[in-house]
Amino acid sequence: MLPAIEIHNLSKAYGAVQALPTIDLDIPQGEFFALLGPNGAGKTTLISLIAGLSKADAGYVRVMGHDVIRDYRQSRRALGVVPQELVFDPFFSVIETLRLQSGYYGLRRNQQWIDEILHNLDLTSKADANMRALSGGMKRRVLVAQALVHKPPVIILDEPTAGVDVDLRQGLWEFIHKLNSDGHTIVLTTHYLEEAETLCTRIGMLKQGRMVALDSTDNLLKRFSGLKMRVRMVGGAPPESLRPLLAAPATTDEWVLALRDYAHAEQVLAELRKSEREIAGMELTQPDLEEVFVSIMRGE
Repeated sequence: MLPAIEIHNLSKAYGAVQALPTIDLDIPQGEFFALLGPNGAGKTTLISLIAGLSKADAGYVRVMGHDVIRDYRQSRRALGVVPQELVFDPFFSVIETLRLQSGYYGLRRNQQWIDEILHNLDLTSKADANMRALSGGMKRRVLVAQALVHKPPVIILDEPTAGVDVDLRQGLWEFIHKLNSDGHTIVLTTHYLEEAETLCTRIGMLKQGRMVALDSTDNLLKRFSGLKMRVRMVGGAPPESLRPLLAAPATTDEWVLALRDYAHAEQVLAELRKSEREIAGMELTQPDLEEVFVSIMRGE
């Protein structure tokens, strides 16, 4: 089976600025993939190259087997992109915008799918509203609807929930997850790392245009497999035996200890019992994607 997105030896520079030195990446069909990185890492440049909005200096990109330059009609028909910027035509209503978008792809009888999109994105009540009258969150919903209107097998979501309320975010992810379950390939960029951790099966991390991490979400989290124990005590410094485990400076009533595993937690509790200190509270936490991301970006 052909990859949904195939990127080989891709590079792009803007004058003296090397936005993407060299990128090689295959995203299989049906995958929910996260593309993460700090501002300026090259995510938007890479999306622009995949969408055919920019031309690479070297290498190639294929979407569902179609070269984005030579076979641009087929590649763009296979792709739906939700841009980060709020771009809209102020002269049309929501329903007119989506019908026009359908027309761009030669879809004449698309009302049933448009109605389904409006329903799932909670836009039905706004169907006849002019785009200028919508809030920022509503406009972003329309951008998502436009990207989906031709049922593309590959969907790129560039910060789709930025500035969006919690209800829409949950409804949007339910809809996108359903599309992924139906076989659509999803590529997500987001600064809400908990979204990527929850939704995506594989993650690529960009730093200064280079792919510095590429692995399954589970494997990335396992690279930082230790536990953290947050202990609240009734006065007193940590016992001498536990001070090497401190993951952060201790206060007189709260310590954060780095543990190897759950068995190690029992040993720590035994040391606390020996000290005869009263425990006011305790919490065990596992590393999350934000911690992994920060560590990788720091080169740890």
